[in-house]
Amino acid sequence: MAPPADARIRVTGLGLVDFRNYESLTLPVASRFVVLHGDNGSGKTNLLEALSLLSPGKGLRRAAYGEIARGGGSGGFSVRAQVAAAVDDEPLDVLTLVRPDEGTAARVLRLAGTVARSVEELLDHLRVVWLTPAMDGLFNGPASERRRFLDRMVLTVDPGHARRALDYEKAMRGRNRLLSEDRMDDRWLAGIEAQMAELGLAIALARADLVHRLRALLDAASASPFPVAGLDLQSGYEDLELAGPAVDLEDRVAERLARRRGVDRAAGRTLEGPHRGDLGVTHRAKAMPAALSSTGEQKALLIGLVLAHARLVEASSGMAPVLLLDEIAAHLDPGRRAALFDILDGLGVQSFLTGTDAALFEALGTRAQMLTVAHGALK
Repeated sequence: MAPPADARIRVTGLGLVDFRNYESLTLPVASRFVVLHGDNGSGKTNLLEALSLLSPGKGLRRAAYGEIARGGGSGGFSVRAQVAAAVDDEPLDVLTLVRPDEGTAARVLRLAGTVARSVEELLDHLRVVWLTPAMDGLFNGPASERRRFLDRMVLTVDPGHARRALDYEKAMRGRNRLLSEDRMDDRWLAGIEAQMAELGLAIALARADLVHRLRALLDAASASPFPVAGLDLQSGYEDLELAGPAVDLEDRVAERLARRRGVDRAAGRTLEGPHRGDLGVTHRAKAMPAALSSTGEQKALLIGLVLAHARLVEASSGMAPVLLLDEIAAHLDPGRRAALFDILDGLGVQSFLTGTDAALFEALGTRAQMLTVAHGALK
């Protein structure tokens, strides 16, 4: 299948088998704006979830694979997409296949028919950013949700971030287990703590770099209908300044971990590190914490952050991201909706948007591919 004439259309086709409420679906994509409208529960967000699996991780719902497979189906599912890198290129065939394997689901990723070595290879071809109603409570919720949001942003500009985070968590679990079992082997613990220091600082520094670059983009942005967010990153290392040669910082962190073994053993967990970090967000114009802003202001702040992040993704990777915007128009007034669509158009991103009412997207006019979703089918 030849790609559409507009090189900015990244996803040119989507196919599903046994995915959520879709027994089988084939969707040719011919626009940078794809609007999916229909009643609640019809399957709009399911389509966005399928698209979110074209990136590393568990997708926008973070669901177990067994939950995604269609009830009464094979027990597995597949998501197939055609991804165009440029107008003159044939689209790359991307297949995510989950097959039941002795009661557990295993994900297989194929790129142009070849099994990929890791899901991080997806980032060589596509960057996906999303905003869902479940994220509306981000500023009032637990720090773990903000860390996940932050790490997702880092991953789209730094493909190695996910692997570092997984390795850090594994090392930390090993240290916690040794401490809980009172196995105070200094050489063994020192080795794990050195690994945690190296990985933990890499995570913290990657987060700090992303926040620094986001601040610069927010500062440079022209007048926008969305409020500018102030960002304050807490590294999780308490009073440690993340400045100076990395090797010196790693030695200091490893020494701090060694000194805190008794405290961490009593607490039953490691009390310092990037797993304790947080992202503080303020409504800059009002000098007010986002958590104290109104629900509408929080939504607008979040949209502004996602738009800034989309700019950063393209600046960092050379690829305009694909944006998945679930029910984004419902809580915006007509003027702000129209402004959002124009901003997305100017960014050159491809956007998939959902809503219950097609009238919410009238300002897109002929720019959008409008699709009605009903009971696991498209019209």
